[in-house]
Amino acid sequence: MSFEIRGPVQLPARREDIELHTLDDLTLVGELALPQDRDPVATLVTLHPLPTAGGFMDSHILRKAAGRLPALADLAVLRFNTRGTTSPRGTSEGAFDGGVGEVFDVAAAMAFVRERGLPRPWLVGWSFGTELALKYGRDHDIEGVILLSPPLHRATADEVAAWADDERHVVIVVPEFDDYLRPAEARERFAAIPHATLIAVEGGKHLWVGENQTRRVLTEIVAAVNPDALPLAEEWDDD
Repeated sequence: MSFEIRGPVQLPARREDIELHTLDDLTLVGELALPQDRDPVATLVTLHPLPTAGGFMDSHILRKAAGRLPALADLAVLRFNTRGTTSPRGTSEGAFDGGVGEVFDVAAAMAFVRERGLPRPWLVGWSFGTELALKYGRDHDIEGVILLSPPLHRATADEVAAWADDERHVVIVVPEFDDYLRPAEARERFAAIPHATLIAVEGGKHLWVGENQTRRVLTEIVAAVNPDALPLAEEWDDD
């Protein structure tokens, strides 16, 4: 029997509750989702929106990426709560630090990726998570960054420009009606990175609400990381 892939549906995957351990002695909670019966071809290390505004590892785009992409695109998806953040999975130790102490959180996630031998890691940030990716991504062995709804509140112009001499991929997905940074301004503020790919999503909003926007965002992620998996299936046969 087949069913439409939409909303909170979770397709088959190997799912494991994990803990990350930071250099400043905090334990962060998270989940790793892997393809059900094969090795992943690449890894998404996801960085969630602002926890003081309700962001956490279950913010819907990241939860749906973990629910769908191991099965649809052979991707590993790592989600975790940054310091002081709570979700149904639990609460990560520490306290929100405005993107400063979170340098250790990103490092802990990347250490986990190395320890597990997960392939071809990419940082996928959403909103506040894009600030962490921009500020700290260059310090790690990644193939690139994917920035969803970047507000550019905390990442400085110098931190953006530092990617200009870095050959790794920078993919920026900007909603037409974003609350903080819309496509025209985004083109100006990311112009310092000549090789960046900026994708303006017509009708999109900061929170990417609705199945059409979810599918568009997941498609852009897969287009960057494993384009051979496109187009993403919209139905699943569970026989």
